[in-house]
Amino acid sequence: MASTSPPQRPASPAERNSAHGGFRPPQKRTAAPAANRRQRKLAGRVAFGILFFLAAVTGSLAGLMLVYSADLPQIHDLERYRPSTTTDLYDRKGRPFGSFALERRIIVNYDDFAPVLRQAVISIEDKNFESHWGINVFRVMGAAWHDIASHGRAQGASTLTMQLARNLFLSAERTTARKLQEAYLAIQIERSFTKEQIFTLYGNQIYLGHGNYGFEAASEFYFSKHASQLNLTEAALLAGLPKGPVAYSPLINPEKALRRRNLVLTEMENDKAITHQQAEIARDAPLGLHIAQPQMSVAPWYIEEVRRELEKQFGAEEVHEDGLRVETTLDVDLQQTANHAVLDGVAADERRRGWKGARYNVITQGGDMDEYKHPDWAMKSGPGDYVHALVTSVLPLEIRARVGSMPIVMIPEDWKWTGQAHGDDLVKPGDIIYVHLDLGMEGTAHKATLEQDSGVEGSLMAIDNTSGDILAMVGGRDYSTSQFNRATQAERQTGSSFKPYVYTTAIEEGVKPTDIIIDAPVSFGSYTPHNYEGDYKGAMTIQNAFAESRNIPALKLAARVGIHKVIDTAHRFGVTSNIPAYLPVALGAVEITLEQQVASYSVFPNDGIRVTPRLIRKVENADGITLWEQTPEVKEVTTQQTARTMMGMLKEVTRSGTGAAAAQLKHALGGKTGTTSDFTDAWFLGFSPSVTCGVWVGYDSRQSLGDKEQGARVALPIWIDFMREAIKGKDGETFPGDSATAETAKAEAAKSAVIETKTTATKASPGITGAATAARPVSQSSRPVQQNPAPKPAPPVIRPNAIAPQSQVRPAMPSIHPALPNSTSSPPPRPVVKPALPQ
Repeated sequence: MASTSPPQRPASPAERNSAHGGFRPPQKRTAAPAANRRQRKLAGRVAFGILFFLAAVTGSLAGLMLVYSADLPQIHDLERYRPSTTTDLYDRKGRPFGSFALERRIIVNYDDFAPVLRQAVISIEDKNFESHWGINVFRVMGAAWHDIASHGRAQGASTLTMQLARNLFLSAERTTARKLQEAYLAIQIERSFTKEQIFTLYGNQIYLGHGNYGFEAASEFYFSKHASQLNLTEAALLAGLPKGPVAYSPLINPEKALRRRNLVLTEMENDKAITHQQAEIARDAPLGLHIAQPQMSVAPWYIEEVRRELEKQFGAEEVHEDGLRVETTLDVDLQQTANHAVLDGVAADERRRGWKGARYNVITQGGDMDEYKHPDWAMKSGPGDYVHALVTSVLPLEIRARVGSMPIVMIPEDWKWTGQAHGDDLVKPGDIIYVHLDLGMEGTAHKATLEQDSGVEGSLMAIDNTSGDILAMVGGRDYSTSQFNRATQAERQTGSSFKPYVYTTAIEEGVKPTDIIIDAPVSFGSYTPHNYEGDYKGAMTIQNAFAESRNIPALKLAARVGIHKVIDTAHRFGVTSNIPAYLPVALGAVEITLEQQVASYSVFPNDGIRVTPRLIRKVENADGITLWEQTPEVKEVTTQQTARTMMGMLKEVTRSGTGAAAAQLKHALGGKTGTTSDFTDAWFLGFSPSVTCGVWVGYDSRQSLGDKEQGARVALPIWIDFMREAIKGKDGETFPGDSATAETAKAEAAKSAVIETKTTATKASPGITGAATAARPVSQSSRPVQQNPAPKPAPPVIRPNAIAPQSQVRPAMPSIHPALPNSTSSPPPRPVVKPALPQ
C-alpha cells in the first residue's frame, strides 16, 4: 500500500547554501532600483545647492539693497518733489519781464504732451512702459549678456521709470551699485504713482540740450511752439534727444540728429503707432527747426540788480532753482520810455558832434567777414532798435551791411547828417557801424539810418517819490557789449548838480532865497575860481545865483557855512561816497553814483523825508507763500521848511535858469543841471511831485564830450523825453505847500476884489448919507481914506553875513588847489570806473 508524505516547506537560503556546500551561485539582479536611488541622491544634492545658492543670492541682494538703499530718498519725498523751475520777475502792474534759471524748464501736465510725442518716446525708450513694474527683466538680461559678450557696459537697459529715478535722485555714473539703486527706486516709484504721473514727471525732468529741461521747454526752443502742438517729425526729433542731447543736437550735429529721428520713426512704424506711408513721408522731411532767437530784456541792468539783491537775501541756489515769484517796482512802460530816451538822446549828441568814422574793421584785424558775429546779434533785433552792423559792400550812393543774417541797405538820405555825399567816403567793407533800423524794406533788405558809436555812454534812473520804488533803470547804451551799470556802479564827478547840498546847508544856517550875494572875482588863498560863463553879475539874489548856477556865490556860501557842514548834509541825504574836505567840492569836485544823486534829490519834493530806493516789493515761493516783503525805509534828513525853500529854488531852475527848457512840459517841476570840467560829465537831476529822475552822459574813459556839451544840452533833453511820459495823466499834481499857497492867493485876490468894488461904489455915490456914512470915521486929511492899504514891497535886504569879503575869506583847507575855469575842478586822477560786481 502506498504511503502519503506530508507537504514540505521551501528550503531557506541557508539550507540552500548548505546543500551546495556553502557556495551561492550567481543570480541575475535588476539595475533600475539602484539607478533611481543614485538619481534621487543627486537631485537632492542639486536642489540643496540651488536652494543654498538662491538663499545666498537672496541674502546678498537683500544685504546689497539694505546697503545701497540706506541713503536713498524715501519715495514719499517724491510726492513733495518740485523740479528746479524758473524764478519769474513781474513789474508793478503784474506783467512778466524777466527770469532766472539754471535749468530752463516749463512745467506742464500729462495732457499738454501731444499724443504723438508720448508714443514716440515710448517706442524708442521703453516699449513695455505700460505693462512693466519698473524693470524690464528680459531687457535687463539681454543687456547683461551684451555687456558680458562685449566686455563693457555699452548696452543700456533702463526703463522710463529707471531713467526718471536716475535723473531725480542719482548720478550719471555707470556702476553696478547705481544700477541697483536705480532699480530699487523704479520699483518704489511704480508702486506709488500711476503711469500718467510717471510719464509727466519724466517729460518735465529729462534734459534735451542747450539748457532746456522737459519737452515743453525744448519744444519752444527748437520749434517755437508748445509741446501739445508738435507734429510727427517734430515729436520724433525730440523723442530721440534723451539718449544724447549733445550728440544728437540738431544744431551741433544735424546729420546725426536726422538719423536718430528716422530711427524713432522706424520704431513707431514697427509698433504700429504710424503707418508705413506716414513713416516714409516723415523720413523724407527736413528737420524743420524754428529756433526762437531770444529778445533782449526790456530792463537788463535792472534785472541784474534784482538778481544780486535776491541772492543776498536767499542764496543763489534758491533764486535759480525754486521757482520764486518776484514782484518788483519796475514800470515796464516807463522802462521802455527810458530806453528810447537814452538811446535817442545819445544818438542826437553823437550826430551833433559829427561823423568820426568806424571804430573797428574786421578785415584789417585779420577776421573773416563770413564768420564774424557781433555780440549785438545774439538777441533779436527789429525796427526801432539801435544795433551794430557789418558793412558788406559800398557804392557811392549805397551802403549794404548785415545784422547777423539780416541784410540792410542805406542810401544818401540815411547818412545826410554826416555831411558826406558819397557812401564810399564814409565806410568801407569790413567796417563795424552803428545803425538805427527802420520799418521800410527795399527788396529783401531792411532800411536803416547810419548812426555814430564813438563810445559815449548814458544812464538814467527814476524813482517814485512816495515809496522809493525804482520805476526805470538804464545802465548804459548797449547791454550786449557792456554789462557795467553806470546808474549804480559808476562814480562820476557831479559838477553843479552838487550845489543843492551847499544851498541846503546855507538855508539851514539862516540864509534866505531873497538875500543878496555879490558875484564878483574872489580868491581863497591861492585858489582863484571863475564862473563858467567867464563874467560876473555883481549883486544878485541867492535864488537867482542858484538858478543860473553861478560858481562864485556857491563857493562863498560854502566858505561861510564850512565845507565840513556841506559834506555832512550830502551824507545825511544819502551820499555814501568819500568826500574830501576841500572847497572845490562845492562845485562838484566829488564822485557820486547816479543812484545816490536821484535818491537825494527826492528829499526835496518829499518835504525833507528820504525814502531809500527799493527794487523788490515782495517775494513768494511757488505755492504763493510770501517769503519776504520789503517796506520802504524812511528818514527825515532836513526840515519841511528847508525842503520847501530849496524846492522853490529848484523850481526856478526849470522856469528861468539853466534848466529852462523843461518849462515846455508845462508841469510842476524842479531840477538842477551839472557839467564838469572839460565837459567830461553831463548831468540833469529833477523831479515832479510824484517822480524823481536823473540822467548822466559821458565816456567811460573820461574824455571830453566836446566844447559846450553841458548838462542842459546833453542830459536835459533825455530827461524831458522821459518825464513827458512819467507825468502823463497827472496834470493836477502839485508840490507840497503849493496848494495852500494857491488857496491863499485866491483868497487874497477875492478879498482885494471886494475892497475894490466897495471903494468904487463909494466914489461913484459921494452924496450918499445915512447910517453907513455916519458910522464911517472922518479922516483928518483931505485925501479919501484908503481901506486896508496894501503894504509897499520892501527893498531887498543886504545881509552882511551873506557876503564874504575877499580880504576875510579863508580857504576851507590850507592846501593849494588849481583854479576852476569852468563849473568844477578835477581832483587828482582816479580809476575810470569802479569794477563791476561779480555777475
